[in-house]
Amino acid sequence: MSESLPPNPAVLADRFNTLRYDPEENAVILLNRALYPLRKEFVVCRTVEDVARAIETMIVQGGPPLAYAAGLGLALAQPDPRAYRAAADRLLATRPTADDLHHIIPAALQHALQALDTGTDPKAAVLTFVNGEIERGNRVSRLCGHHAADLLRDGDTVLTHCIAGAALCWMLWIAKHQGKSIHLIATETRPYLQGARLTAQSAVEMGIRCTLITDGMPAHLMSQNMVDKFICAADRITLDGHITNKVGTFQIALAAHYHGIPFYVLGYDGPDPATPSASDIQIEWRDGTEVLHCLGHRTAVEGIDALYPAFDITPPHLISAIVTDRGLFPPTLISRYFDS
Repeated sequence: MSESLPPNPAVLADRFNTLRYDPEENAVILLNRALYPLRKEFVVCRTVEDVARAIETMIVQGGPPLAYAAGLGLALAQPDPRAYRAAADRLLATRPTADDLHHIIPAALQHALQALDTGTDPKAAVLTFVNGEIERGNRVSRLCGHHAADLLRDGDTVLTHCIAGAALCWMLWIAKHQGKSIHLIATETRPYLQGARLTAQSAVEMGIRCTLITDGMPAHLMSQNMVDKFICAADRITLDGHITNKVGTFQIALAAHYHGIPFYVLGYDGPDPATPSASDIQIEWRDGTEVLHCLGHRTAVEGIDALYPAFDITPPHLISAIVTDRGLFPPTLISRYFDS
């Protein structure tokens, strides 16, 4: 990858401004992603519970960012083994599906406990580990985006769903600096409108042409030859090649398969070694009343029920390839990631 590539504005803004531990405040500072970019508001989390609630209420979103926020939040626990374990349990309970959270928190907890055992500063140990994971995540995202950019051709129209994070931004940015003109189509992603707000804002910052559609439009656009590739991320990848992502991904994958359109998954640092198959994935069911509202306004009549499974599972036969920092893998062979 060329070292002369200009900094990606959509990625650097996230790394240095929107998710951090402030030593003067002894607090975790989070950009409120439930409001951004319509409003730029930061939330100050002074306790573990503050961070947990910020994750649960979608103030911080996306697999890696919420895991980093949780990891920084663990540093706010009282320096006692019981307090650290209780804090880790609370943070792990916030989002059961995303696997980054379930890797970072146990590891951060071990760093804290080891520091207590050796008489060193547990907060510093946690912060050093988590900030190291953030830096590692930046490298993984860029490498994954580089491999994905090589899949794009000049003039491609790429459909994406929800917010695929830094790897998608790097994919688009690198493709742009390879001289490729890419048109991004983003689903609005109800009920929190991650596509309409976060994905679209990232495209605007990078100067990428972006068109917004409702969540029900992808199959029709595919039938009209208006989509060349479907690319999204995954909150969890199994060892046998299933992927979990924002609910709606499965039906778009079905439409792409029917129309012969490639579906690539931005798999970052590969599968979860603790998740052999789809039956091992716990799907998060959020409060159904969330789908009765949009941006704080009720959009449905009173007196009805609602359901909100936040994620769905797409089987490997619908996936063309999983793109990682170590290259591309056929979904059924994704376990070979650990041998590469």
